[in-house]
Amino acid sequence: MTILIIEDEPLVAKNIEKLVRELHPNALLHGPLASVENALKWFDEHPEPDLILADIQLADGVSFDIFQERPLNCPIIFTTAYDEYAIRAFKLNSIDYLLKPIDKQELTTSFDKFQRWQKTTSSDFFPSQLQDLLNDLKPHSQKKYKHRFTAHHQRSVVAVADVRIAYFVRDEVIWLVTTDHQRLITDYQSLDEIEDLLDPVQFVRANRQYIVRKDAIESYRTHYSGKIELLLAIPAKDEIVISKDRAASFRVWFEE
Repeated sequence: MTILIIEDEPLVAKNIEKLVRELHPNALLHGPLASVENALKWFDEHPEPDLILADIQLADGVSFDIFQERPLNCPIIFTTAYDEYAIRAFKLNSIDYLLKPIDKQELTTSFDKFQRWQKTTSSDFFPSQLQDLLNDLKPHSQKKYKHRFTAHHQRSVVAVADVRIAYFVRDEVIWLVTTDHQRLITDYQSLDEIEDLLDPVQFVRANRQYIVRKDAIESYRTHYSGKIELLLAIPAKDEIVISKDRAASFRVWFEE
């Protein structure tokens, strides 16, 4: 069995290699490849592997870009530090994913699933499943996003235009904070629900607690760890940090 590892964090890649060798000592490992560019070059020079373990966030983009350019017949196990939208898509499309840090038992389960699929799936299963996933994750140019959100102000319900929103924050309930410093309670149950309604060109899911509008970000600074701290025009009571895994894609989004 040949396995290709696509991962831009050396320590994570080393751990994945270690786990794979413990579970399948006879497997032929390729990689790790740390970027979309390197992966595309690898596919130009090598036959398709039996299985791919691919991180979502890479040094120069996201691994989905690789599979847009190179349609594949083999299954892919995606890994991610945190990407709820992608996780929901994987569940819908039956392509496995693992949350970092990678757990040996979960990887074992993924390999078991892979081996069952090898015995039962038709040759066109993975290409069609992967294409469905990629279609789900493409920017939805025709999707209609929500531009007004209702929230509670004293005893009234008010409508807030998206251009007046600085950020949403989860703090026991979901709060909407406006550009004029109003802090309003919404009826939403989770940030996931709100994230699906927002234009991803204008809003970014910073972490589990915050969704931030681009125009509300005055600047950002990079920590020595690789994480990014956002500095907002409307200060939040917490430090708003984007993980190292998502830093590269955030920079691309912020510059667009």
